Amino acid sequence: MEIPLNTTALLSSMPLANITMLSVGKAIAIAIIGLVLANLLKKWIIELSRTTKYVWIINEDTANTVQKLVIVIAMIYSLDTLGILSIRIAGTTLSNIITAFLVFYFSYLIAKKSKDYLLMSGAKKGNLPEMQLKAKLFYYSLLTIAFLIALNIAGFTGKLTTLVVAGGITGIVLGFSAQTVIANFISGIFMYFDKPLKIGDPVEVAGYSGIVNDIRILSTRIRTWDGTLVRIPNEKVFNSEIRNLQKYPARRVDVLIGIAYKEDISRAIEVIKKTLEEMPLVLAEPEPMVYVNELAESSVNIYVKAWAPSEKWFDVRSTILQKLKEALDKEGIEIPFPQRVNWFAEELRVKVEKD
Repeated sequence: MEIPLNTTALLSSMPLANITMLSVGKAIAIAIIGLVLANLLKKWIIELSRTTKYVWIINEDTANTVQKLVIVIAMIYSLDTLGILSIRIAGTTLSNIITAFLVFYFSYLIAKKSKDYLLMSGAKKGNLPEMQLKAKLFYYSLLTIAFLIALNIAGFTGKLTTLVVAGGITGIVLGFSAQTVIANFISGIFMYFDKPLKIGDPVEVAGYSGIVNDIRILSTRIRTWDGTLVRIPNEKVFNSEIRNLQKYPARRVDVLIGIAYKEDISRAIEVIKKTLEEMPLVLAEPEPMVYVNELAESSVNIYVKAWAPSEKWFDVRSTILQKLKEALDKEGIEIPFPQRVNWFAEELRVKVEKD
């Protein structure tokens, strides 16, 4: 039976018709090499996870994911060698597109599992706010890198470059509009490494004062003392003077007390020191300082500097003011109010009317 010429040409153009013993050998070799390499990588990652401190990413889950990725990619290129996946699509091959998708997908799995591990670790260790920021930075950074690598594998980077050049004016406009976003993103990364504040800290920043509610990639949220939520761009936070009211375990309480000029200064200082010693939240070390600071117009001003736990600073300051007032009143030591003496150039005459 004679086969028509057009049918013969069609069969010869099909991928399976071009399979030779050499291509089959190459495909088998690629599959074997991929399988061996996948197992070696898995074994190496598991051994490394037993000695590294970065177990949140270098662990058995990551090892299994990498093993599957290498095996699947080896199978794809084995089929590509046989010509089964060498179909041309948009200037690239089907095998490249599938490989790019798999690289991004498996990178997403690694990023997600690592983020979840960081959050669980932070919850157990009691530093969840810090781990939340670290998890977000790692997650989005890895996805961004994986996306760029996938584009390169798929062979689309050259086409994207051409499109960017062709749309130069649009790119400039978008660049200016995205400038603030990029600045906030970079500032968020710098803030993570600098660690000037963390979630739960009472702070004064960018003209606002309150508790840090959340630190995100682009902005920081502060719950002010009056109960309102303020969103501050990270660029502004990073470039502002940050006053962290609870960065260290102890914080000093400064109080200025005035006594009348007629009072015994040494006795007043002794009463103040004794009162401070009786307060349990006033730290003995560093030792409180009590000294005469100024001879003011209406009083002798005594400076009181005492240290207290940072989280109790406001309560301790209020208690110190109350206790010192009560102690001085009990000892009969006067806390005067401002007084003025008025002199008149001429004698002042007062008219008294009788009923």
